[in-house]
Amino acid sequence: MGCHIGHSDGRLFSFAESCTGGLVASLAASVPGASASFPGSAVTYSDRAKIEKLSVNPRIIAKYGAVSGQCAAGMARGTLGAFGVRIAVSVTGIAGPDGGSPEKPVGTVWFGLALTDRPVRVVKGFYPSRPRKTVQLCAARTALRLLIRGLCEMRGCI
Repeated sequence: MGCHIGHSDGRLFSFAESCTGGLVASLAASVPGASASFPGSAVTYSDRAKIEKLSVNPRIIAKYGAVSGQCAAGMARGTLGAFGVRIAVSVTGIAGPDGGSPEKPVGTVWFGLALTDRPVRVVKGFYPSRPRKTVQLCAARTALRLLIRGLCEMRGCI
């Protein structure tokens, strides 16, 4: 992933993370020159942080839960505004080893991809029977792939 992609004010993309705890941002920031396009991210582990920092509607969390496509969409949409970026990717899920349920087992992860002036899209990932760190790494890889997809869509190459 090259970060010198023509957006000189340092506000091209950002992330909102829950179950990955900042891993996606860390990977993006490890690329030399990332600050040319990446102003920062939000780690919103609690429901309250999602509501207060990303303006996720509390009714969405109450109705669907924090691990849902609806919440991932709200997180991505809120990140666009919070960081003034053109592309936002969100991650929310259950990395384990505890916290799962029959409806949302450990390894369930939802992603949101928001581009300015386009509808937010959500993707569900499922990484069953894997250790916590593996779920986080798989989710981070998916989030970075979504960023690349968003960059390509924005540039018209797909």
